[in-house]
Amino acid sequence: MLAEYFPILVFLGVSTMLGVVLLGLGSLLGPRRPSSEKLSPYECGFEAFEDTRSKFDVRYYLVAILFIIFDLEIAYFIPWALALDTLGTFGLFAMVIFVVELVIGFFFVWKKGALEWE
Repeated sequence: MLAEYFPILVFLGVSTMLGVVLLGLGSLLGPRRPSSEKLSPYECGFEAFEDTRSKFDVRYYLVAILFIIFDLEIAYFIPWALALDTLGTFGLFAMVIFVVELVIGFFFVWKKGALEWE
């Protein structure tokens, strides 16, 4: 039974050792030039502010969420393209409906001005 899992154990051991060695070499040989800009906290596309109750622009989050939504929808094209020959005409029309819905959503967001930064 151990013989069946031996290649997996070897792979895990080698990859763990390689990761540790590369991280160690990076920390030993990497440049250390700290500056105030590198050491300052940076989060979510804008400078950190002192008061947690101050107002900030939410357009950054809106653009990020829209990017994630439209980017993840593209992931449905890969399995569809691989199975298109078995899906036939039904699969083609189902994807056409899906793409039309995406385009309508994109134009709706565009007309609302959610993609404009200024």
